[in-house]
Amino acid sequence: MKTLPDLSGYTFNNPELLRMALRHRSVGKPHNERLEFLGDSMLGAVVAEWLFQHYPKLDEGDLTRMRSRLVCGESLSRLARDLGLGQWIELGPGEKKAGGHRRDSILADAFEAVIAAIYLDSDFATMRQWVLRQITPVVESRMKERPLKDAKTRLQEWLQKQGMPLPEYELLKEEGPEHQRVFYVACRTETGCEQAEGSSRKRAEQQAAEQMLVRLQEQQK
Repeated sequence: MKTLPDLSGYTFNNPELLRMALRHRSVGKPHNERLEFLGDSMLGAVVAEWLFQHYPKLDEGDLTRMRSRLVCGESLSRLARDLGLGQWIELGPGEKKAGGHRRDSILADAFEAVIAAIYLDSDFATMRQWVLRQITPVVESRMKERPLKDAKTRLQEWLQKQGMPLPEYELLKEEGPEHQRVFYVACRTETGCEQAEGSSRKRAEQQAAEQMLVRLQEQQK
């Protein structure tokens, strides 16, 4: 694999770190999961600090929801696509055939692994600056997309206002190894059912609730 032509202004001193960050577990060991673990923690810390400094009037609950929105799989996969990471991720034959380079979870994990690789290749301050360059332009757009309340709460409130029964959530199945499970959940209301997947049951339920809310609001137009 060639070195990325441009990683938004960062050039690796040790390209092997970048190669490892973009090596999916489907290829076999060594792969990027340890880097993903480190990058996830560092990203959370950088984003938490940034939000704390820029939103002094928000309480802990709102700050937590804002952080979750910025570091969720949807946001990270979008950032990974902006960097063009998909074409550089090394995948095993099966995952490649299944289009893994377009999968949100794989892209998000690779983005986190790249964060750790930049840190190991330089230092925390350099990594922090790089992360902030990536997330700052999308903060305003993400904050305007929808209220800070989580999707399940907003769906519940919407149904209550319409005099409709509360939604029911069902875990349909789980797949994958213990350290990288995928949860499939259904959200049911009297108008129908929406299904979603996520890296945890909670995330899958939130995504299913979001889809259901969009569907109900569209039907009402």
